Amino acid sequence: MTCIASTFKALCFSFLFVAAVASRPTNRPKVFNVQRYGAKADGKTDNAKAFTSIWNSACTRKGGNSKIYVPKGTFYLSGVEFVGPCANQIEFVNDGTLLAPANTRDIKQDIWINFRYINNLIISGAGTLDGQGEESWPLNDCHKNPNCPKLAMTMGFAFVNNSRINGITSINSKMGHFNFFSVHHFNITNVTITAPGDSPNTDGLKFGFCSNINISNTHIGTGDDCIAILSGTTNMDISNVTCGPGHGISVGSLGKNKEEKDVNGLTVRDIVFNGTSDGIRIKTWESSASKILVSNFVYENIQMINVGNPINIDQKYCPHPPCEKKGESHVQIQDLKLKNIYGTSTNKVAVNLQCSKSFPCKKVELIDINLEHKGVEGGPSTAVCENVDGSARGKMVPQHCLN
Repeated sequence: MTCIASTFKALCFSFLFVAAVASRPTNRPKVFNVQRYGAKADGKTDNAKAFTSIWNSACTRKGGNSKIYVPKGTFYLSGVEFVGPCANQIEFVNDGTLLAPANTRDIKQDIWINFRYINNLIISGAGTLDGQGEESWPLNDCHKNPNCPKLAMTMGFAFVNNSRINGITSINSKMGHFNFFSVHHFNITNVTITAPGDSPNTDGLKFGFCSNINISNTHIGTGDDCIAILSGTTNMDISNVTCGPGHGISVGSLGKNKEEKDVNGLTVRDIVFNGTSDGIRIKTWESSASKILVSNFVYENIQMINVGNPINIDQKYCPHPPCEKKGESHVQIQDLKLKNIYGTSTNKVAVNLQCSKSFPCKKVELIDINLEHKGVEGGPSTAVCENVDGSARGKMVPQHCLN
């Protein structure tokens, strides 16, 4: 009897163990391979409806996470919007090429691929977003043509939180590559962004009203700002980024519109600018419509390789002269630290601190600046200061001009 009871007890234990393991959640997401749901990788069939249908199925699925998978191949998309909120976490893995229409009129929205109202989104893969911007760049003349066509940005994120992008490549956008609006707690790593240096308004990463953004291990080469940081953006960390060609890492332009908000808490470190028009850049309109604060910025360990304007604070920003002048900029810049900034400048003025007469720059700290002039003009590099208060220590090339 003892033997039978022991055997029965062992069998019961084994049954319960197997049942428990079988009922344990695997945490494996359901995979939605776009080709199995009707998408065609022939480079000409419009897959917008198929991608939208797949997104809706993945987004509304309950009981586990979802993964949308784009395999190798070329998938033409006229324009898609992926809208939440979703019932689960979604990973969008692109190992193929997503191809935009060459004709800008074939995209019926401001952003070609747009994600909105989503939490816990992951964008990854070794694939490419091809904006096919070559035909559109000659049309980008809005500064002189009021009837210029609206050009779409490549990928956008609005009201997307606790999310990340890893490993994606974007090429030849019609306008900007990636646009972020009201995005919070977002990581960007191992992203590659490329467009010719003369392609207009092809900003790499553009942020407005965002917070807690981390950008790292990324290469950007465009015809405009590598990274543009606009109104209302706070707590951003940028590290291990190479920028070039392009217009540098820019804060602004700021002050043009009344509804603008403060920009603060920016750290930029371990950056290489190569052949850019600007490196460190803050630009505000001379005739401001808003009074805002730009503060608590740290730039550290930054190399300039043949950069036009390595350090450039421009509070008389006017991209297309002549600009209407109604007074000095009302944007206050303060608590700015620049440490270990080195390399070569193609202009003699390597350090340009041109601040507002009405709201002078405050607490600007220069530490170990070594920027040599390497341009057509002869002579050493120089610094220009207007309406700026601060301090300098360590090696100073050019000689500083702070009060």
